[in-house]
Amino acid sequence: MADIAPIFMLFLSSVVASSGSTGGGIKMVRTIILFKQAGREFLLLLHPAAVNPMKIGGQVIPNGVVFSVLGFIFLYFMSVATLTFALLISGLDFISAFSAIIACINNAGPGLGVVGPASNFGVLTDFQTWVCTVAMLVGRLEIFTVLIIFTPRFWQR
Repeated sequence: MADIAPIFMLFLSSVVASSGSTGGGIKMVRTIILFKQAGREFLLLLHPAAVNPMKIGGQVIPNGVVFSVLGFIFLYFMSVATLTFALLISGLDFISAFSAIIACINNAGPGLGVVGPASNFGVLTDFQTWVCTVAMLVGRLEIFTVLIIFTPRFWQR
């Protein structure tokens, strides 16, 4: 039971940052949109012809924004999985690799395992440090911003 608290805190670091903060991750407003969209989908299963616009703070959120948030959350989890696998391939254990990526992409501080609060990221190899650096950039600059830089269309006039 004592092992659940650090994992739960690590999970919370993914969703508790405010929309204007420098913390990475999914951010609270995206989490709210995700839950409200899940409720809308449930309502549509019960009442297929229902018109149920999503509102936050009394303002209607356009469907394009909702789909953008869903796409962001998908890319967030894919980034976490890809970067975690990169650390696993480099020889790090799963708990250390996963928590290091979550901590880096969310800009949350220490992870668990060898990068936990009793240690630091100094025990990582150069390659592992670079993977964590990429995770930090992806979290801090937002996933769409980083990915758009790598598209050829971005560099065309």
